[in-house]
Amino acid sequence: MPHTAPLYRNHVLLLSQSFFIKDNRAELLLHAHKYDFDILFFDDVSRFVDAVAKDGGDNLYVIDLDALHNLQADMPDGRRTLMLGELLQRLPGDHSYVYLQSARQGSRFLLQQRLVDSHCLAYAEKPIANDVLVDKLFKLFVQKKRGDPVRMVVLGEVPGLDDAALLARGVEVLRHPDAQTLHLRVKELQPDLVLVTDTEYGRTDAIVRVLQKNIEADPVREIALLQCRPDSLLTRRALADGFDAVLANCEPELLAAQLVSRANKIRINKDLIGKDRATGLLNKVGLQQKTQGLIWRAAQEGCPLAFGVIDIDKFKTINDTWGHHFGDIVIKRLSLTLATQLGECDLLSRFGGEEFVVVFWDCGLTEGRRRLDAMRQAFGAIPFEVAPGDTRHFSFSGGVAAYPDCRSENELFLRADAMLYVAKQGGRNQVCIGEAGLVPA
Repeated sequence: MPHTAPLYRNHVLLLSQSFFIKDNRAELLLHAHKYDFDILFFDDVSRFVDAVAKDGGDNLYVIDLDALHNLQADMPDGRRTLMLGELLQRLPGDHSYVYLQSARQGSRFLLQQRLVDSHCLAYAEKPIANDVLVDKLFKLFVQKKRGDPVRMVVLGEVPGLDDAALLARGVEVLRHPDAQTLHLRVKELQPDLVLVTDTEYGRTDAIVRVLQKNIEADPVREIALLQCRPDSLLTRRALADGFDAVLANCEPELLAAQLVSRANKIRINKDLIGKDRATGLLNKVGLQQKTQGLIWRAAQEGCPLAFGVIDIDKFKTINDTWGHHFGDIVIKRLSLTLATQLGECDLLSRFGGEEFVVVFWDCGLTEGRRRLDAMRQAFGAIPFEVAPGDTRHFSFSGGVAAYPDCRSENELFLRADAMLYVAKQGGRNQVCIGEAGLVPA
């Protein structure tokens, strides 16, 4: 099946025993493809080392340490057993590696220390189920990814905090002066981290309770107290009130390091909760949060938004005829087709199953329909080889609504989804738009 872009975003280069690869290859690939990455298998050290050296560094490099006793070492003296030290010397030093080891190897602390000190990204103990291994590798991909900046709202004076330096490290700092209106600012900005000084907490100790009890609160958001002076009673009271963490107000560089560390953990958790693993796109949770932020920005700047809902036509027939694995490829190809036609500020989500949502920034209803229809035509032009010499084309239907005609994320979705229903009832493979007050028959 020809295509213009790689089907999977990331790759794992796996060095392992030939019999392990033979027995596990099909199942490993099946799980990996559902998590948006592919696996390249190696049972030769030299080819593995060459492939790693030529790789750009965005992928994962996994080494099964049991392979050292079974692989051809390709050493001058012809030995078949490759020592760990020899392997570590041959691995490119500008990459990090994931090591798989037996329980016996894992019990040796000095071995663990040597691995950790030798460009080790992570290690795991065998036996490990294929789906568990793939899930752990996926989480490592998430950790390696920089991701969006983490937004932090600060209440109170924090001398020496370098906003520009934090932004360069992925933390956007927004300051707010008034405890009484902090909950409104948090609702408006939807920050990932709220930092409250102990002075402000002392003035209004209900701050954190008000923020935490909001039913719309982001479950990933952290609220931290910045404590200037050691006070165990204050710390206990703050944690009892609902603060997620208490940070010491140390010298600015150490405080910045603490904030960046917390921000990195928040970013990883947001990606794990807000992203669809099979496509890497936003899921329902991620879309809701991002769309709310985009609507707030559109209101501030006076810009329109177009909100499109997409559904692959007759997808159940695709699955029933050619299998769920082929259906997964159709979904993946659609996600890539949509992603290539997005603007920098647009949003794209796999909303569930074969349903996708796209949000066009600074785009009215008519223009939104035109752009979504161009995506429909691009997807319909892709040939899918369902059998040797047998290619098919598939289609999707879409519905579009617009802001400010619809004022909320929920209203946008309901109207666009109603227009999707109109498109389906009207024969599929088309895009319909929803004017204000329009109710489908």
